[in-house]
Amino acid sequence: MKHDEFLCELFDAAVDAARPEHTVQHYLPDPPIGRTFVVGCGKAAATMAKAFEEAWEHPLEGIVVAPYGHKVPTKTIEVREAAHPVPDLAGSEAALAIQALISNLNPDDLVVFLVSGGGSSLLTLPAEGISLEDKKELNTKLLQSGANIREMNCVRKHLSRVKGGRLAESIWPAKCVTLAISDIPGDDLSVIASGPTEPDETTFDDARAILLKYNIDSPKSVIKFLAAGRTETPKLNNPIFDNFRSHLISTPQQSLEAAAKMAKEKGFNPIILGDAIEGEAREVARVLAGITKQIVRYNQPITRPCVLLSGGETTVTVKGNGRGGRNVEFLLSLAIELEGLDGVWALAGDTDGVDGTENNAGAVIKPNSLKRAIEIGLDAKLMLADNNGYSFFEQLGDLVITGPTLTNVNDFRAIVIE
Repeated sequence: MKHDEFLCELFDAAVDAARPEHTVQHYLPDPPIGRTFVVGCGKAAATMAKAFEEAWEHPLEGIVVAPYGHKVPTKTIEVREAAHPVPDLAGSEAALAIQALISNLNPDDLVVFLVSGGGSSLLTLPAEGISLEDKKELNTKLLQSGANIREMNCVRKHLSRVKGGRLAESIWPAKCVTLAISDIPGDDLSVIASGPTEPDETTFDDARAILLKYNIDSPKSVIKFLAAGRTETPKLNNPIFDNFRSHLISTPQQSLEAAAKMAKEKGFNPIILGDAIEGEAREVARVLAGITKQIVRYNQPITRPCVLLSGGETTVTVKGNGRGGRNVEFLLSLAIELEGLDGVWALAGDTDGVDGTENNAGAVIKPNSLKRAIEIGLDAKLMLADNNGYSFFEQLGDLVITGPTLTNVNDFRAIVIE
């Protein structure tokens, strides 16, 4: 068996389980008396829109926004493209177009909101007094700070005219059904794409505390706006949510279970360690390396041959000047901790096909990865210190490149132990 190919098969099984064409049709709402509008945002927005309009047998119109390169042909729903992970003008224009489309609704109308990870940057409409450039600067600082997704989205909600339930204010008094693909540890609907149609439990105080925690004190317009804290996001007791319903149509756990099923069919004992693992990527790698060593030495907590599966979203506090996302950071750290341990292979990849801002989904490590690196003059520890995981695996020829998968249930990690 070629273990790197087996790992890629597990990754493909996880991604396939989250494809909208397999799930959207099971969550169609009842047709309304009035009009139907479909709007949405995220890395899976285009494929969700395509799947919805193919299953829907009634008139509709709509607009969704997806990342550049994620567009698919649709019949009725307009697909726009914008930047991710740092927002651009196209995202703001898409947000304005969506707001215009759903203006002047009545109680007989229905809005279907299709949302998936990545929507926070794609659907961007800064609050009054905050420029798009200021929003971009803040977004970059948050991405590099080590803040987790909940913290980043809390701040984003309080700087937006569409996030944190603000889009719900535009939809009311129409009915709204949200169909969501979760990329969030814990599957919190209010965090996916910063919850445009969900009540928000966070506050301006929370947002200010997060910036203080990560020593972010600019742009000044952002600091000033958060300090004023004039109008809170809508909360759970707000009556605008009385006719709103939400459904999770794909989750990280479902994808891990699909990979576990395949592993078992191939003769491996699968164990799902968790679908919501968070923390610094290199520290998560140290923990999983410890579990791996325990299995190799003592067949605990599971016997070999086995596959350790996990999901969630790690973070990287960027201190170096290298290239790479959180999955190659995890793998480089894991390789260092395992020290060429015999009989162990691993893959980590983002199920959207993009690790950070690079062209790879992730990478694989093999028992001889460090040995091969030394032979071509690579210093793994120095490259980890420089956050240069992409270059490390690129030079080894061990990147996993899939292109955009058009879905997103966050990171997928698999460690095969013979």
